[in-house]
Amino acid sequence: MIFPRFNLLTQVSAGHLVSHLHMMALPALLPVLPGAMGVGFVELGLALSVFNIVSALVQAPLGFAVDRFGARRILMAGLLLGSCSFGSLAVFGSYAWLLVAMALAGLANGVYHPADYAMLSAGIQGSRMGRAFSIHTFSGFIGGAMAPGLLMGIAALGGVRWAFAATALAGLVAWLLLRTGASATEAPKAHPHQEATKSGAPTVRPLSILTPAIAMLTLLYVLLSLSTSSIEKFSVSALVGGYGMNLPWASTAVTAFLFSSAFGVLAGGALADRTRRHGLVAAAAFACAAILTALVAWGRLPEMVLVLCLGAAGFLTGVIAPSRDMLVRAAAPAGAEGRAFGIVSTGFNIGGAIGPVLFGWLLDRGHFGAIFGAAVVFMTLTVGLTLVQEHRAARRRKLAAFGGATAS
Repeated sequence: MIFPRFNLLTQVSAGHLVSHLHMMALPALLPVLPGAMGVGFVELGLALSVFNIVSALVQAPLGFAVDRFGARRILMAGLLLGSCSFGSLAVFGSYAWLLVAMALAGLANGVYHPADYAMLSAGIQGSRMGRAFSIHTFSGFIGGAMAPGLLMGIAALGGVRWAFAATALAGLVAWLLLRTGASATEAPKAHPHQEATKSGAPTVRPLSILTPAIAMLTLLYVLLSLSTSSIEKFSVSALVGGYGMNLPWASTAVTAFLFSSAFGVLAGGALADRTRRHGLVAAAAFACAAILTALVAWGRLPEMVLVLCLGAAGFLTGVIAPSRDMLVRAAAPAGAEGRAFGIVSTGFNIGGAIGPVLFGWLLDRGHFGAIFGAAVVFMTLTVGLTLVQEHRAARRRKLAAFGGATAS
């Protein structure tokens, strides 16, 4: 056996780390890909849109597959397919093949959220679920944060093809971790769906998952994706092309944003256990992040101050993640966690399909500051939706309390 049998959370978190590394591979290499492939930012944005469109189309069906065939099996298949797609880019370096590879990688990416959350929901005790979700999300953010420095460093030393090969290798390592993990790492309890069936409760019908709560959470995921993707994927090119920063400073700035987001997730997990007003916390965090991002868009900050602003903004955007995941789990019917996360997570892919073409168009036309200005707009919309949701939740709590008082 190559690896010891790591516990469930470690295995799933390793897969999530790789998923974000794969998502960030192409954005991390954006500064060098136009020269390597002879294309513009719009064409590269189209490749990112292909990735996200395919993910959006397949994520909900894959959520059903997770609930039907088993999360571990589907997750391992996704890791293997993602590794093969990036490995193929190390061999076939044309733009046409890049589109094919991004479609395959998008199919693989559709696996992670429904499979990960189904495994955690079935195998982690309820009292530890918030912390488990925060660690899982933290690992994904770390994978994304690693991408710019790691892959640009490899590309500088050996070329873009070696960077793609390293991306593929990371997926194979995570696949081996899951391959060598015994099924006993999951908790011995029955799946909630199985428990419901045994007790005679009605099983979950496919269309019953499409509730208003799931629809609103999907829209929230769209806005969250658009709020951060411009910074994560296009800020290096914007800072170099329009703000006069050299490449090392620009890479440091986006790395600070990504790593701070990861630690913001951990802080958000601790905070989520201490308050019921998750909507207000999230709205306050995103409002502050919007202010800091507006300062960056202003464009008159020294390099170190700009790095600190983006780092602080990243921390604040990470705070919302654990509460976001707990909201989806709470909205999911028993036994349908894979389907719920599969549907809601399409919001990330919808935002990911719209954003790259928009942001690439802005860069090609020299609107570098608009990359950060767009982030401010989408963050503000996220704050507004979150406050609306919090108001509705507070009204429901008051009605429930009034009803209980009346009954007594």
